[in-house]
Amino acid sequence: MDDLEKVRNIISYSNNIVFFGGAGMSTESGIPDFRSSNGIYSEEYDSYPPEYILSNTFFKTHPDTFYKFFREKSLEYMLDAEPNKGHEWLAEMEKKGKLKAVITQNIDGLHQRAGSKKVLELHGSMHENYCMDCHKIFGLDYLVESDEIAKCDECGGIIHPGAVLFEEPLDTKTMNEAICYISHCDVLIIAGTSLNVFPAAGLIDYYQGDNLILIDKNPNVTSSRARFVLHGKAGEILSQL
Repeated sequence: MDDLEKVRNIISYSNNIVFFGGAGMSTESGIPDFRSSNGIYSEEYDSYPPEYILSNTFFKTHPDTFYKFFREKSLEYMLDAEPNKGHEWLAEMEKKGKLKAVITQNIDGLHQRAGSKKVLELHGSMHENYCMDCHKIFGLDYLVESDEIAKCDECGGIIHPGAVLFEEPLDTKTMNEAICYISHCDVLIIAGTSLNVFPAAGLIDYYQGDNLILIDKNPNVTSSRARFVLHGKAGEILSQL
């Protein structure tokens, strides 16, 4: 029996599965990742390092360049993206009562579009952007279609993206809920994340079970902790389970 079949068996007997995913879940839907060799962070933009552009400091001081970069490198891809087979499999597992929660570092909303209901978005969502003055909420399409700096159509205030920027804290309630799900699940499936971004990466330390399943194209620091490591694209492997 190969590892894929063994993982299928584990999943078939569990009704307390949690999924933890990252950018690799969305690359198969056409959204660029951040940290791969040809990802968003691989080259400078207007002489600025991308990680600095995506910081709270840069957003406040250079909102025009921030939005220009964000639209070109990410937002327009999100607008056109569709859920892939991996997103659909997770939604189906939840519908069957086997998957208790999707915990994601992604901000694209593809899990919800695939049908998942319990989705904990650690880094926020680009479908819930807000005016910094009157707090009106705006969708992703409004940001993509805005000229230069995205501004509120009612008060004219600058719109803050729904994503958590560098230097900003993660939502405490979401983090605590993710810790609760991970610490109580029987099976933890991790896919499409390098686990290099903290504090989100530290969540796996709360897993207390012995069925940690890692799905990724390349081995990472979590490989030694995993009971099974399935090498390949996240969506393709998940759809085979």
